[in-house]
Amino acid sequence: MKIKKEEILSRLLIVILGCLISAIGINAFIVPHKLLSGGVAGLAIVIQYLTSIPSGFLLFILNIPIFLYGTKELDVDFIIFSILGVFLLSTMLIITRDINQYLAVKDILLSCVYGGVLNGIGVGLVLRQRASMGGTDIIAVTLKKRLGINVSTIAFIMNFVIVIIGMFISNIETGLYTLILMFISSRVMENVLQGFDRKKMIIIVTEKFDEISNLIMSELGRGVTFLHGEGAYTGVDKKVIYCIVTLNQLVKTKNIVLKSDPKAFLTIIDAAEVQGKGFRNFI
Repeated sequence: MKIKKEEILSRLLIVILGCLISAIGINAFIVPHKLLSGGVAGLAIVIQYLTSIPSGFLLFILNIPIFLYGTKELDVDFIIFSILGVFLLSTMLIITRDINQYLAVKDILLSCVYGGVLNGIGVGLVLRQRASMGGTDIIAVTLKKRLGINVSTIAFIMNFVIVIIGMFISNIETGLYTLILMFISSRVMENVLQGFDRKKMIIIVTEKFDEISNLIMSELGRGVTFLHGEGAYTGVDKKVIYCIVTLNQLVKTKNIVLKSDPKAFLTIIDAAEVQGKGFRNFI
């Protein structure tokens, strides 16, 4: 029970940090240049430009119907932490509303870059905790579960459509700058989501399969599977080693293989998603 409470507290603190970083990115770099933003936050910002109603209040109101939809598609834990995410982002947007008075950047391109980076970091941190900031994040996670497409890709497509609509309210130049911001944000978000947990699939063809597999299991703590193969030229049956390792384990894995058998045939492939024992599934 104590561990569970500590885990919940840790997740909550990171969600708070992510919402704060994202709010700073929006109010310091996006709003001052009247740049658009994707998702429900983008709609809230556009309405703020037109009515001067703080986007924090609008964000909370616009998310209500989306959460009603999300409760039918996603698990309770994700929804609860996402409701917290929306509330915290709305609060942070209100608290940091005047931050541009102390952190003013006149260059619109620099604002696109740093606004995108901060927003991507903030959203990525929140999603890593199996939470979201509501809006299109909820829809993106739902579609990921159904279609298996990366959240950042789905979010970028939906946000692209929203920004195109927003161009009619603002202007083409602002919309084009916003697309730069959104692309940077989606790339940064994906990197934060993957981080050092990026997975690599390794296939090893070697005569020393027993020695190498034992070393991988004992030194890296990773499971190994033997695939049965046959040499097309020799017709000889072979055991092929198959395993998944994290990015920071990759170098050590390669050293194990090459020291044990310099003639080993090694194939390394990016694994888009891994679920199972020993690997954390964020969303």
